[in-house]
Amino acid sequence: MSGAKEKKRAKKMRNQPASVTLPAEPGPFPGGGSRACPTPGDVLSEHQYQQQKFLNQSSGPSYRKDQYFPKGQNRGERGRGRGGWQGGRQSISEEMPRYITVSAFAQARAAEMRAMLKAVSQKSSNSMVFQTLPRHMRRRAMSHNIKRLPRRLQEIAKKEAEKAVHQKKEQSKTKCRKARRRHINLVAEFNRRQRKNIWLETHIWHAKRFHMVKKWGYCLGNTPTEKCYRACYRAMTKHCLLQDLSYYCCLELTGKENELLKQLARICSIDTGLTFGEAGCLSGRFEGSVNLYRADRYPEDMLGPVTFIWKPRDGSENRQLWIWMHPALKQDILGELKAIFQCSEPEETYIPEPATTSVQEEKQMDIVLSVGKKRKKEDKEGEKAVPVKKIIGDGTRDPFQSYTWISQTTGGVISDRSMEILRYRLIGPLSHSVLTESLKAASLQTEMADSETGLNNWWVESCKDPEKVSLHQCQSAIFELLEGLSSPSQLPPGAILGLTVGDPRVNMPKKKTKAMPDFEKYRDNDKVRQLYLEGVPVECAHSFIWDQDICKNVTENKISEQDLNHMRAQLLVPGSQLDLGPCESKIPILLVQQPGKMAGEDRPGWGSGWDIYLPKGWGMAFWIPFIYRGVRVGGLQEALKHSEYQRTPHTPNDFPDCQAGMQFAKELETNLLEKFKRCPPAKRPNYVKLGTLSPFIIPWGQLTKNWEEKMKASGEFVHPSSPHPEHCTIKGHSFYDPKAENMKEASPETGEVEETMEITSSEGALETEDVPGTQDVGERDETMARRDFIVLRSEKVLMQLSAWCYPTAGKDRRIRLVSRLGQKEMTENVFLPILMSYPRALVWVNLSLLRKGSPELHAMICIPTEDDLLHLSKDKLFCGPQEPKHRDIFKHKVQKLKEEKKKKKDNIKALEGDPPSVPEEETAERHDDLILGLWSDALPDVTSHCSRTLLGYITRGDFSLAAGCGEALGFVSVTGLVYMLHSQPADKKGLVLLRTPASLQYRFARLTIEV
Repeated sequence: MSGAKEKKRAKKMRNQPASVTLPAEPGPFPGGGSRACPTPGDVLSEHQYQQQKFLNQSSGPSYRKDQYFPKGQNRGERGRGRGGWQGGRQSISEEMPRYITVSAFAQARAAEMRAMLKAVSQKSSNSMVFQTLPRHMRRRAMSHNIKRLPRRLQEIAKKEAEKAVHQKKEQSKTKCRKARRRHINLVAEFNRRQRKNIWLETHIWHAKRFHMVKKWGYCLGNTPTEKCYRACYRAMTKHCLLQDLSYYCCLELTGKENELLKQLARICSIDTGLTFGEAGCLSGRFEGSVNLYRADRYPEDMLGPVTFIWKPRDGSENRQLWIWMHPALKQDILGELKAIFQCSEPEETYIPEPATTSVQEEKQMDIVLSVGKKRKKEDKEGEKAVPVKKIIGDGTRDPFQSYTWISQTTGGVISDRSMEILRYRLIGPLSHSVLTESLKAASLQTEMADSETGLNNWWVESCKDPEKVSLHQCQSAIFELLEGLSSPSQLPPGAILGLTVGDPRVNMPKKKTKAMPDFEKYRDNDKVRQLYLEGVPVECAHSFIWDQDICKNVTENKISEQDLNHMRAQLLVPGSQLDLGPCESKIPILLVQQPGKMAGEDRPGWGSGWDIYLPKGWGMAFWIPFIYRGVRVGGLQEALKHSEYQRTPHTPNDFPDCQAGMQFAKELETNLLEKFKRCPPAKRPNYVKLGTLSPFIIPWGQLTKNWEEKMKASGEFVHPSSPHPEHCTIKGHSFYDPKAENMKEASPETGEVEETMEITSSEGALETEDVPGTQDVGERDETMARRDFIVLRSEKVLMQLSAWCYPTAGKDRRIRLVSRLGQKEMTENVFLPILMSYPRALVWVNLSLLRKGSPELHAMICIPTEDDLLHLSKDKLFCGPQEPKHRDIFKHKVQKLKEEKKKKKDNIKALEGDPPSVPEEETAERHDDLILGLWSDALPDVTSHCSRTLLGYITRGDFSLAAGCGEALGFVSVTGLVYMLHSQPADKKGLVLLRTPASLQYRFARLTIEV
């Protein structure tokens, strides 16, 4: 039976009762029909019937087919022409029974007739009655006028119509588009859609222009839909790029200064740089950044990087501190802060009011008063209520949980102010020009505009104080001086300026313009020079945004867009400036300077800009004026490129030693593996043959562990002239590598690949559990979770390593660099204590390719051999050596698994009832993770798996528009880096080899550490 006939027969038989079966080739049953299921007493069993058949055959003559068919003609051959019965008579039994049981025969036929009547009376499809008619008899009016149908079908049509009325769905509340686009319905729909992933205030603007992604409990813009890669770079370099960072989380700490500093000192270290107690940051004049660790666990158990701002001193005993962090780090940092301050849950917790997302209001929304009448919402009091969108908490916590924790021992308070303070970032040299054109300092006001609503009452009170008025005038003067700066990087790093501005929607231009500075206006201004040298005074860092009551007042008394447009429509001269007078809102903001690129010698200050903090509810009121000043908007990918060009680690991608970084690595591995599996085997790289052990996730723990074992197995390293030999040995460590002599590699003269390289560990050795330096497949995730490595962040050690990475001879030498930085020469007495303190450590490095090539994600950083360096010195156009092709030791296992699956598929009918044997189950489990092209067994020594010794991996890499060549960022082993620098010649220090996971070609690159 063909496939089409099988489908047709299955369609006909889907409504048949289970007691009736109509097989394609039934056996000889009584009556010559299909076998029914009558009562056991009336029907012979199959065994009894076979016995009876045998007796009948032995006692009487048999019925042969030649008695019924002519000679030379079979049943299937008769009637093969058109209209014959070629298919219907093939299932008849070869021999007719001599007699039948009437009761059994009748009962079997009765079951068949019941099934036939049921199939006839029951519809086999969802079509209406008039749709069953032939096409030439159908009329359009039949769908609503039953009398148009034939009389024999009118009764059935009436029943269908009555049934449709009862099953009719409830009338939708948003039946047409006009109803759906009403403001009240839009707000309700938007609030419903952002229950799982919170929207930013600029979400709708972004959703129309960006590819949106759901991350960290938010719905964020990933990258613009238009082609803007180079345009965004030009904006960051020459004009201004705008980003919405309101998804960053803010924790506010309130308490006595000494108590706060005492506890916060436990989760940071002065060895990594500035801490919470730095004088400039503690006064509130500058913003600080710090890396947090578990309490008293430095340098292990990294929590993540944060930025912090102290509220300037105002004479009060208590101080306020804002700690800003990435949402992926929030839960870990919040838990550690609650632990060190010994906080407890408050008795009365504040619950945000999700006005349009509550269950009660949803029920009110679902009420339909009557069909055809206008549906309205009613509140609990029964009055007509228009739902207003209210900003509820942030997406990383339950909005119905507490957001304040009180310390019983110190009296300090931890408050979660996420999504209460909005944060925008302006990047570029003209970002301050955008600020000065978009924002204007608030005018003084001494009279109340509206005593009932309390509009600007806090501003009226402050204007009555001469000191606050003087402070506001000083802040306004400094804000106007920003227009005379050529770049924000000219100010001291992290400078803070508080300000109160008017409504930015009032002074918007008629069309988009490009904000440009006016240097002629401030060319000979001494105040601008003073601002260069001294920065913003500490008293000008004060802002009313620290007061939660003022922020609440500003949010609630905002003039709506509808009222503002109505006022514009009433102007005598259309398009003229709108003057709101005392009714104009006053908004407290905070401006924080971002210094841009500070490390390294090239492009100082690149990527500098301003962060603007403002109260919630005012997001779009500030966003649109910035857009009208010609800024370009970026998303998450643009933020990633910004940090890449600054050569700084990006959160959480480049923090492999914290929990958020590990989670990011696992998600990235899952996505890359799924993408790899979607490609057919012929269209994807074979990473086993390319010598890439782990192309989708980086085994940092395995890398540091292998380098530590390599040093242990190398012997002793004691210099004869060393006065203290005990300080020059690390448990017998040495920098001698015996594998370097027996290494099989490509010819450096020709660069051609020699014969295929055999993997060091054989197939049998891979299954051995006692092989050192290997890692079981099941232990890979455990190794990542244990975090048996650290990232070196000690500024003193980083500066020492940075000085050693530069050549001390040749064309690129830095003769006085070491002495200028105050660092020591690379001797055993200097680097051995570093290796003793950090045996399993990684260090952040940046690499720049010498010639062509573009590094990719998870590319390998390797140590060049002496022949490679010699070949490079002879031939300046030498790109790099090639990795010999490896042998795929898993290919035969994959082929064997395919054959087993094919065999099992062929015999699946025979094995349906029998359970698989135990060896087959074990084989299936053993080969379940076998994928052609991936290393499916225990990881061998990752450092010596290829012809060049592995030093580290790249986490980000691409062609750099800023440098004009390929650049990469990543981590290398500290032990391996010291070994490489100690063995390299003076004019070749810092030269490494890069190889992408899907290539055999190595490329030369320069390794540097920027501090």
